[in-house]
Amino acid sequence: MTAATDILTYDLDALRDRVMPETSGTVSDSIPQLAHADPDLCAIAVVTIDGELRTTPDADAPFSIQSAAKPFLFALALHDTGRAALGRVGIEPTGEAFDAIKLESGTGRPPNPMVNAGAILTSSIVDGGDVDARTERIVSGLSAFAGRSLEIDDDIAASEHLLGDRNHALAHLMRAEGTLQVDADEAILVYARACAVLVDAEALATMGATLAAGGVNPRTGERVVSREVARDVISVMATCGVYDGSGRWMREVGVPAKSSVSGAIVLAAPGVLGAAVVSPPLDERGTSVRSHRVSDRLSADLGLHSFDV
Repeated sequence: MTAATDILTYDLDALRDRVMPETSGTVSDSIPQLAHADPDLCAIAVVTIDGELRTTPDADAPFSIQSAAKPFLFALALHDTGRAALGRVGIEPTGEAFDAIKLESGTGRPPNPMVNAGAILTSSIVDGGDVDARTERIVSGLSAFAGRSLEIDDDIAASEHLLGDRNHALAHLMRAEGTLQVDADEAILVYARACAVLVDAEALATMGATLAAGGVNPRTGERVVSREVARDVISVMATCGVYDGSGRWMREVGVPAKSSVSGAIVLAAPGVLGAAVVSPPLDERGTSVRSHRVSDRLSADLGLHSFDV
């Protein structure tokens, strides 16, 4: 039996119950709306590349996508530029924090699209001649990945824009280097709106499954991006998706993933499934404690580790 077959009988509720006693970690307070998140929320959703959906309770609880948007912003930038975006942003891991004030030496490029500098850049080069047009492109693109219409939480977007001092610094630094070719404040506004898109575990798992299925949404049948773009994105998720913990993540879990300050993790197991787990308390690296444990167990139980021969 394959992992995709096994997931149809796998007891996700039991897995959730197994990790609920874990109470370590701290809910992010980077913006007020995140600080109010329920620390007891823990939801899991899995979508196979055949479109089968499995969920636990609260998989429909909404939260802002935050950094889990980054793989999909990269995908849209690659799609809209004919993969020319590969020349605008690096693809190497940094070993540093997600908001480090650092660009590639000699090029002025962001080191990769999974750190803030990279996501600010990729969200600035999607199709659209102004802030509203690029925002509309991002929302419609993320909606295509999710298989349903998504919306922006305007209050969260306003907080992200107002309180993102390091993001503003990164945007101005990229402008000074000639890497960012739109107004710095406009770039931050588009990125803040992207982070404020509301999803739930079910939608995020579908987004991961769309990458895992080579760019085709397995629940709608729509081709969202090409196979080459999906491959590019999953590759960078594997090396950079959990920031300076990416090496440890791939050794332990072995599934390309992207973490988020909202407590979500989206996983894309190529040719098999996409999954999402959300639980707000984070470890010192900004990764959800329970979501990490769920991902580890799910990978082991279903044989998802990329390098398990």
